[in-house]
Amino acid sequence: MIRVCMVGTGYVGLVSGACMADFGHHVTCVDINQKRIDGLLEGIIPFYEPGLDRLVLKNVEEKRLFFTTKLAEGIKDADVVMIAVQTPMSESGEADLQYVMNVGKEIGELMTDYKVIVTKSTVPVGTARNLKKVIEAAQKTPVPFDLASNPEFLREGSSIEDFMRPDRVVIGAETERSEEILREIYRPLFLLDTPIVKTGIETAELIKYASNSFLAVKISFINEMARLAENVGADISDVARSMGLDKRIGSKFLHAGLGFGGSCLPKDTNAIVHIAEEAGTEMTIVKAAIGVNATLPMTAITKAEDMVGDLKGKTVALLGLAFKPNTDDIRSAPALDIVRLLNEKGATVRGHDPAAMENFKLFHDDLTYCKSPYEACEKADLCILVTEWNQYRMLDFGWLLETMSGNAFLDCRNVYDRSHLEKSGFKYDCFGRADQKTV
Repeated sequence: MIRVCMVGTGYVGLVSGACMADFGHHVTCVDINQKRIDGLLEGIIPFYEPGLDRLVLKNVEEKRLFFTTKLAEGIKDADVVMIAVQTPMSESGEADLQYVMNVGKEIGELMTDYKVIVTKSTVPVGTARNLKKVIEAAQKTPVPFDLASNPEFLREGSSIEDFMRPDRVVIGAETERSEEILREIYRPLFLLDTPIVKTGIETAELIKYASNSFLAVKISFINEMARLAENVGADISDVARSMGLDKRIGSKFLHAGLGFGGSCLPKDTNAIVHIAEEAGTEMTIVKAAIGVNATLPMTAITKAEDMVGDLKGKTVALLGLAFKPNTDDIRSAPALDIVRLLNEKGATVRGHDPAAMENFKLFHDDLTYCKSPYEACEKADLCILVTEWNQYRMLDFGWLLETMSGNAFLDCRNVYDRSHLEKSGFKYDCFGRADQKTV
């Protein structure tokens, strides 16, 4: 058993801490947010993630998972201190490391015996080196410690499965002692033959950025292909499916639509552009991917205008506000830009999302929030499917046609078949699938 202090109870910290506790380790999660810690002590999860509430409750009851606002309590007997605080994107696009460095300073002040200090947050290459200097400067009496990098690869909506059955575990360490301790944390995964990738610290820091940037490029690539498919009379769904059967390419992240959002891909692609600039090189392909992604909400608005004309005075129903299904995360969600653009066009917006409406209200109190997708579509001239939640995949279109004032349905996630919608009486459009009747 390893004693872990997890600093930060955001998405990465809480999921990782709960899963490590379920592996049998003793985990203390620390956060300066008293309200959040009080809620966690009462079993209240601060964000939506399927299955996390049960996992936290189980490990709290079995006395392997603990919560506190005091870092001194967390690191007192810890073998490992994992830093999982936010690294938000600054106005210039760089990763803001103030929270990481603040934690490092406090660790240096409090540490009295050897620890392995691990960056779990996504941080630029070189952060561990700078963090080491901060910790050493804060120590009143020199205490030995090792730095390591252990990036996470968790997808919102399926993070528990991703942690329990990962594609790989990356350990960036410089000493045998720190590597051995980190390997012990993940020992339960040995039964699954999970690859453990041992690297240097800088390499581990870069792996996360490289992985996320590649996924972003893949998403933007298929969205560029979708534009071409529409113009030449092709179907991007068949193109993507055939591409994905090539084992060199793979089928994941080849879904045309509104592109990427959330807390990772937008932030990490911008950060790696700045990392490269500081290193004297350029991320030309990543920059292009960012540019393509930024155009997609406006593409949806243009399609909406093609379907119903001038949007001024029109009522538009949005189905889905989160950046993806099975999360309440609206960070960099396409819906944010779509609502802004609809407002600028003079449209009235009605929205529904199974999990994200309360978060969305913090940024947009200028739309009507509805209890169901059908309520959102009442008297609407146009319905736009923004997030492919399962409950939007089998809509009753007979009911919708009677509920709506118009009959336009814009499918931004290519969930439905054009012929089915048109037979149901709808004017239909999507991303990357040409109207075959006009070809």
